[in-house]
Amino acid sequence: MKKINLILVTLIMVSNVAMGQDFISDVSKVGTTAAPFLSIEVGARAIGMGGAYVALANDVSALYWNPAGLARMGNHEAMFTHTDWLADVNFDFAAAAINLGHLGAVGLSFTSLTMGEMMVRTVAYPEGTGEKFNAADIAFGASYAKNLTDRFSIGFTAKYINQKIWHMSASSIAIDIGTIFTTQFNNMTIGMSISNFGNEMQLLGSDTQVPIDIAPSKEGNNSKIVGNLKTESWSLPLIFRFGMAMNVIENYNYRWTLAIDAMHPNDNTEYVNLGTEYSIKNMLFIRAGYKNLFMKDSEEGLTVGGGLAYNLSGAINFKIDYAYADFGILDNVQRFTLGIEF
Repeated sequence: MKKINLILVTLIMVSNVAMGQDFISDVSKVGTTAAPFLSIEVGARAIGMGGAYVALANDVSALYWNPAGLARMGNHEAMFTHTDWLADVNFDFAAAAINLGHLGAVGLSFTSLTMGEMMVRTVAYPEGTGEKFNAADIAFGASYAKNLTDRFSIGFTAKYINQKIWHMSASSIAIDIGTIFTTQFNNMTIGMSISNFGNEMQLLGSDTQVPIDIAPSKEGNNSKIVGNLKTESWSLPLIFRFGMAMNVIENYNYRWTLAIDAMHPNDNTEYVNLGTEYSIKNMLFIRAGYKNLFMKDSEEGLTVGGGLAYNLSGAINFKIDYAYADFGILDNVQRFTLGIEF
């Protein structure tokens, strides 16, 4: 227990250092980080529960929410989710994890945000120059988790992040750290995670190169010296999650789960997510939740979803989950997740 307490205290101290900054209550800090696609949540199960998942994560989607949850998977697992995101943007997430028994669990994940080609427009050619460009964001992650005791789990993720637009790109390395602790109060679980702790990102490339005349008042000098415009460095969307989850009803036929998460991001105000799941014989699932309570100027709110688990043959289980999320004045977002346990 002393080791567990030391780990918990260390995580809280790291989160405080990572989040350490002057807080201005009237400023939400939206749009002040690089790679915002890392904040797009994954997994229809978690999203159907309003994103209240840091203490409940026990499947392969834990690679995003809380890597410690990998150690609590019962089997090997893989999943894929595709989302028609806002403004005709495509968001994809794929992950796989292997349970190594007493050695722990390992997992790999891939995240991408892509969009179609767009026309290059300038002041001189507002209707387009005839050229086209595109933009894409990707992230690769490798995770490891282990049960240190029968009640305490810890996990880590290291990931490579890259953003690209036309001839410019930026990259970074980041880590996620998470823990899950099962209490003696009705087996209630407490989870914590820190996501996207890494170095800043800076766009570099040929698009910043411009011709410069360093001595415009003198004749005979080279007026086409290539110079580079300076681009700023931006931090990653760091987020600290703390949550609790508990099965209010649990027997052979039914299970009713409640969950609550509190979030502290570095690019927005603090908020709370609420979620619930009702399971019938671990085959049929009904979910609902509410996102971003107390967040300043949030458009998100109600979420609902459902799922179906089906045994294909022997130890192979197929899962399909669906989630609907309300985005206020923006279009709603619907997600489907396909998963397999083996």
